[in-house]
Amino acid sequence: MMDAARAPDVSRETMDRLTQYVALLGKWNPKINLVSKTTLAEAWTRHIVDSLQILSLAPFSWGRWVDLGSGGGFPGLVIAIAAAEQNPQGHVTLVESDQRKCAFLRTVIRETGVNATVVAKRIEAVPPLRADVISARALADLSTLLSFVQRHGAANSIALFPKGATWEKELSQAQAQWEFAFEPYKSETEEKAVILRIEGVARV
Repeated sequence: MMDAARAPDVSRETMDRLTQYVALLGKWNPKINLVSKTTLAEAWTRHIVDSLQILSLAPFSWGRWVDLGSGGGFPGLVIAIAAAEQNPQGHVTLVESDQRKCAFLRTVIRETGVNATVVAKRIEAVPPLRADVISARALADLSTLLSFVQRHGAANSIALFPKGATWEKELSQAQAQWEFAFEPYKSETEEKAVILRIEGVARV
């Protein structure tokens, strides 16, 4: 049961799609372990609200959003569901190498009718996607993520990466290899965590 205080501030139509998504997550999770069993009970806070806050830091209007290492669809699938009303011309590409997880992602896309595509390949093997916005959650260290941004970002693209309590250490290590502008935004769902909004990525 969702705590009303943590319910996302979205339209009825978006809420219906999100509810459908969470139901499918519960159905598929025992078979392919999309999220940890402990967080499944807190899916609305730990996964849905956590993903929606990332969307709030993106430009108001974007054409192509690429979510790397999508797994169970966080944040990419939540972005696609919210964008169905907020930014209907926006398209979300979900990059995930695990075929079973791709089957789940495609099922949710079909059932909810959102504008998204699944690419079932390793990130390094995907031709450059020229994304306006790139996201990744719990995928890799920041230096590795920035190499993905360089490969898949369009000119003037931005990246939105949730990072945990050790984010400053990751940032320092990344700055030894990369030039970039960044802004940390405090996470609404996790103490000491931030979302890094990054622009202008280039090798040092």
